[in-house]
Amino acid sequence: MRPTERPMRSKTVSRAFSIRTGIGIGIGIGMLPVAAHAYVGPGAGLTAIGTLVALFAALILAIVGFVWYPVKRLLRAKKASSKIPEGHETEK
Repeated sequence: MRPTERPMRSKTVSRAFSIRTGIGIGIGIGMLPVAAHAYVGPGAGLTAIGTLVALFAALILAIVGFVWYPVKRLLRAKKASSKIPEGHETEK
């Protein structure tokens, strides 16, 4: 074998892999439901919608709490430090 050539894979390994893959895909497709004959009542539907709205609101408030308020405090501190006249000593 030349150094530039790659060794060929055995046909039995690739054939076994393709058979296992085909069986796995077949089992996966066979487990999918044909039709879901289910009824979600108005109470459960409104509860699910309310839960999703609350989840999105919590995510937005978390972003605001972790990002906006520290930035706001930083800007407020920067603005307050720029208002102090030069040569004026601050209390320690």
